[in-house]
Amino acid sequence: MNSLILSAATRILVGLMLLFSVYMLIRGHNEPGGGFIGGLLATIGIVLYAISHGVAAAREALRLDPLSIAMGGLGMALFAGIMAVFFNDAFFSGQWAFPFAEGDDKGFPISTVLLFDIGVYLVVVGAVLSIVLGLEEEV
Repeated sequence: MNSLILSAATRILVGLMLLFSVYMLIRGHNEPGGGFIGGLLATIGIVLYAISHGVAAAREALRLDPLSIAMGGLGMALFAGIMAVFFNDAFFSGQWAFPFAEGDDKGFPISTVLLFDIGVYLVVVGAVLSIVLGLEEEV
């Protein structure tokens, strides 16, 4: 597509959509959102970029093959589930760590639940982008 308005607006919109997708990813633990919705929002932003600039430019902007992104996310989600086994808990039980705790302060919690959500985010982005970009290249 050769629309100057779409091309200029896409550069701003993609950044905002990716930022909002990360917000939805992090917010999703306690409120609506999470890895799936955040991944879909990121995918929509990248697909919008592919529509306005072409599939080759979108693949170049990604710098990684979408299937590699999906496989990395799947490995991350699986690792989050396996971590519970090391602490004698059931598979996929949430594990929490408080690495910056001082005294009575709980610090900043890090959990395997967030790691799983990030894995889901990457799987959704990689899988949907590989399908959409592959279909766009065929047409």
